[in-house]
Amino acid sequence: MLTKQDSLDYHELGRAGKIEVISTKPCKTQLDLSLAYTPGVAEPCREIQKNPENAYRYTAKGNLVAVITNGTAVLGLGNIGPLAGKPVMEGKGILFKRFADIDVFDLELDVNDSDEFINIVKSMEPTFAGINLEDIKAPECFYIEEELKKCMSIPVFHDDQHGTAIISGAALLNAALLQEKPLSELKVVFSGAGAAAISCANLYIALGVKRENIIIVDSKGVIFSGRTEGMNKYKEPFAVDTNRRTLAQAMEGADCFAGLSMAGLVTEEMVRSMAERPIIFAMANPDPEIGYDQACSVRNDLIMATGRSDYPNQVNNVLGFPFIFRGALDVRASSINEEMKVAATEALAALARKSDIPEMVLEAYGLTSLSFGPQYVIPKPMDPRVLIEVSIAVAKAAISSGVAAKTDIDFASYKDHLEMLAEKISLR
Repeated sequence: MLTKQDSLDYHELGRAGKIEVISTKPCKTQLDLSLAYTPGVAEPCREIQKNPENAYRYTAKGNLVAVITNGTAVLGLGNIGPLAGKPVMEGKGILFKRFADIDVFDLELDVNDSDEFINIVKSMEPTFAGINLEDIKAPECFYIEEELKKCMSIPVFHDDQHGTAIISGAALLNAALLQEKPLSELKVVFSGAGAAAISCANLYIALGVKRENIIIVDSKGVIFSGRTEGMNKYKEPFAVDTNRRTLAQAMEGADCFAGLSMAGLVTEEMVRSMAERPIIFAMANPDPEIGYDQACSVRNDLIMATGRSDYPNQVNNVLGFPFIFRGALDVRASSINEEMKVAATEALAALARKSDIPEMVLEAYGLTSLSFGPQYVIPKPMDPRVLIEVSIAVAKAAISSGVAAKTDIDFASYKDHLEMLAEKISLR
């Protein structure tokens, strides 16, 4: 059982924190020093001044991502501020490195004004090849990402929105397949209308769910046509003509529940009221809207996912962002667009349907066997194949959608490179 002291010791003992910067070139002799700094460093500076693309040859820019927050919506902790959020950003840096060998600088900005935040981040473009926005409250996060994508020529990705959407979208594709429910006929109810919920709803639509079959419920109740209380321009497109006003009413006859809200909001009776063969994604962290065992105790025909690692089908963002950025960086994409998000979603779903699950994955999770089915609709985070399949899918989508600067990719060689990278990472 993990204790508070375990966590504090992990972060404090030895070298404080979780990350460090290391040199990739020798710096042991006078010659090394002359090459690393003055006078030798002047030569790559001159080459970059002649052609900015040379920054990708002579600096670490091409493999460097900024993880940036203002600490206004940190995990389940809320608005704790940028400094208190720093351990989370360092943790994100570890995940980028561990799963995709991407380097990270974490940046905690003491800025609450959205336009000031935008101006600061866009000024950092010379340093980074990508921007991962993290733990910024809604609706400001929507505006910040939208504006940064307009003014920056490197990928900007708010993982709290799109990561959850991509992973749960993959689970939705496979759960709907197993439950024999066409996406176009699926009736979906969302609990929550924040960054993740709105992004999930939009991606589900891109995958085939009809907008008119989606009901979103926030703290004020169902988002219905004509409602004014608690509305904004991001919720407005999901206002529907309905007489239902509560979460319980919305869930009656629903095929799918997607929870991105608070623990304990869903009762056993609500689960009973859903349609045959329901899909339940109770993704509130650290505790879901309804517990896995509780939901399964009243329905034996459901497929369920949560955000927890101690139950099947964990919706874990680490299945997405490292590999999405890996593919985007490797083709020098200028953005992470809808085509790339859908490609990542479909690649994850397809991988879960493959039977050749590596032995190391079974060992990592203490399993003797694992196969596609109700308790396995999305891959496990420790599966090294995720790096390969998702990165390739994203890179191909970036090229085909016209946002990649490098288009002459030999994908057979790229796959070999990723396989070697996956092996290197697994041996760390």
